[in-house]
Amino acid sequence: MSDSPTWYDLLDVPRHASADSVRAAWKQQIADLEPGDRRFDALNRAAKVLLDPGARAAYDAALAPEEPEDLPPVEGGAPTGGPDSTSGSRGVPSWLLAGLGVVAAVLLAATTWMWTGRDDGAGDRAARDAQVAAERAVVPVLSYDYEHLDADRAAATALMTGHYKSEYDKLFAVLQDNAPRTRTKVSASVIASGVVRASDDRVQVLVFVDRPTTNKLSADPVVYKDQVTLSMQRVDDQWLVDDLITSPVQG
Repeated sequence: MSDSPTWYDLLDVPRHASADSVRAAWKQQIADLEPGDRRFDALNRAAKVLLDPGARAAYDAALAPEEPEDLPPVEGGAPTGGPDSTSGSRGVPSWLLAGLGVVAAVLLAATTWMWTGRDDGAGDRAARDAQVAAERAVVPVLSYDYEHLDADRAAATALMTGHYKSEYDKLFAVLQDNAPRTRTKVSASVIASGVVRASDDRVQVLVFVDRPTTNKLSADPVVYKDQVTLSMQRVDDQWLVDDLITSPVQG
């Protein structure tokens, strides 16, 4: 475990880095990335953990003891190279891609088990309702057009809990900064979905999504294929997105 890269390595900051240093490194790393880039998603997941004091404390507790001599030198708490550099920790680490592949296999197996093993009844209907809501929500949440970002944000946040809306707004602020400059348009579509686990008021749904993406450098759509895990929360008889994690489909 001591040799495994961490979220700190991905952002190229030391473990004792302040929140301001983590935020600065995150913004610098994603500055020149397209929002549909797979590294963009990975860097956002790292920042989400390290900028949340509780999540960071739990993550630090699970890490192996720090070995300073094995860490890359960092000056000023931020990476010195451009985010598109292919040397060192700039590329997507093979451990991360491999790990995501394992997660995909586990989630897909869990989906099959949960869906075929459930009995018909109220619980099953609730899970199905949440699944339908997840499929409906994932499209506006992952789609946007640089020409009408405000309308896209309003459509997405209408399908979220207040908790997730606050998280989404932080990431959407980055899109508002980058998308007009890169003229990015993303149009998500659902390929398949399944229920991973369910309780009366919370259901986790795995959705496979295609995200055709265009920008000023590519008029022909580049299709990103992702698996999206949505945690759906029942609020006043309505299923809303309470968390969302995306990772690339391996293959």
